[in-house]
Amino acid sequence: MIELGISTFGETTPLENTGKPISHDERIRNIIEEIELADKVGLDIYSIGEHHREDFAVSAPEIILAAGAVKTKNIRLSSAVTVLSSNDPVRVYQNFATVDALSNGRSEIMVGRGSFTESFPLFGYDLNDYEELFEEKLDMLLEIKDNEIVSWDGKHAQTIDNKGVYPRAIQEDYTIWVATGGNIESTLKIAKKGLPIVYAIIGGNPMNFKRLIDLYKKFGKNEGHSDEKLKVAAHSWGFIAEDHKEAIDKYFHPTKCLVDSIAKDRAHWQPLTKEQYMNSVGPDGAMFVGSPEYVAKKIIYIVEELGLDRFMIHLPIGSIPHEDTMKAIELFGTKVAPIVREYFANKEQTK
Repeated sequence: MIELGISTFGETTPLENTGKPISHDERIRNIIEEIELADKVGLDIYSIGEHHREDFAVSAPEIILAAGAVKTKNIRLSSAVTVLSSNDPVRVYQNFATVDALSNGRSEIMVGRGSFTESFPLFGYDLNDYEELFEEKLDMLLEIKDNEIVSWDGKHAQTIDNKGVYPRAIQEDYTIWVATGGNIESTLKIAKKGLPIVYAIIGGNPMNFKRLIDLYKKFGKNEGHSDEKLKVAAHSWGFIAEDHKEAIDKYFHPTKCLVDSIAKDRAHWQPLTKEQYMNSVGPDGAMFVGSPEYVAKKIIYIVEELGLDRFMIHLPIGSIPHEDTMKAIELFGTKVAPIVREYFANKEQTK
């Protein structure tokens, strides 16, 4: 069955009604309430990304996930992503194994290279080593996952001589997802390792990713990996309200705030126009914004066409009043998810 959930970065852009950003400490406390609610309404996964800049509150996802772990019962808890290139794989494993203990086996790690690069100079890494850092540290993390006693001859990472890494995760086959924005070379590398993949689908037509996903599965199978290992997830920006127009109206300001903020630092990003926004929330766009029925229909379409195993709505993008975010999570769990699950359950029964 399709897994449905939420991703967040803990955005702290200015609120439309006040013109002021939410403080980092308030946003972090809000996230804990959002995790609790996502669990209560039956969503499958809650994932939190790592950033190191003023417009995002979360720099240590595993600490927030640990707090959420002791307040929830069923929901899986993941990073989205852990910027592995500027992290120590030993500490990454130890931290998430601790979350695994607190959640009784519900934690996951989602690693990525880092589309935001603020962590590299912050922790003393050279951006010229961008690819090598990730490849070595991913291999090291996988080695630690599979072996209690570790030896590692490091180039960018440390050298370890037959040392134990503790605590160990409760889950025997601990899940490590790898996220990508849609780069072909990254897709092939992930497929070669037989690791589950997550695509950030935040622009254009989501169907543009079908070729990449087909390539991932074909290449992974040629490398001898089973369908069970070659899982595919996607996350896209979105927002849900009872009224379709209300959702679209409320979501424009926070989305524009964040896009415009990122555009100041990135040459290939441009300030968001209303026309671009309306195209993105339309039937062929990458944003999942609207009434529960509309969002459910759009999720069913992307899951079916792309062959997804998991879909996450990034909620919110930019800052939305906490009560509106909570309502959107409630609607996702109580109205959207049942429609999507029933559709695929019925489809499975007719096979």
